[in-house]
Order: sequence, then C-alpha cells, then structure tokens
Amino acid sequence: MNKKMNITVLVLAILLVLAVGYIAYGFYSDARLQEQMQIYQSGAQVGYEQAVSQLYEQAKSCQQVPVIYNNETINIVAVECLQQ
Repeated sequence: MNKKMNITVLVLAILLVLAVGYIAYGFYSDARLQEQMQIYQSGAQVGYEQAVSQLYEQAKSCQQVPVIYNNETINIVAVECLQQ
C-alpha cells in the first residue's frame, strides 16, 4: 500500500509540474504576442508619419503630388502655390 501511495504522489507531482508549466507557457505566449503587436503598431505609426511627411514636403515645394487610393488617383497641390 505504501508503494502505491508513493507512485500516486509522484504521478500527481508530475501532473502538477506539467500543469504549472502549461500555464506559465500560456502567460509567456500572451506576453510575447503583446510585445509583437506593440512592435507592429509602432512600425505602422512610423510608416504613417513618413508618408504624411513626404506628402507635406512634396506639396510644400509646389509640386503636384499624386495620391492613389482604391485604384483612383488624385493630385494634391498646396493652396499657397496656386495663389502665387
């Protein structure tokens, strides 16, 4: 009977370690996903800022700036350039 008790305790201990490991891995995966989403969002923000900056610089130099969206193109020109 004592041997069966030891085996039962060992099996339960192994299951407990596996359960804790599984839960810890879940937390680690969630944290990693959050980190990757933050990096992705930061990259998208930088991309938006660069695009607007380029549009601004080209329009400021009185050049027509073509903007394409959904297979439609419009040209942007600074109003100040039209008034000269």
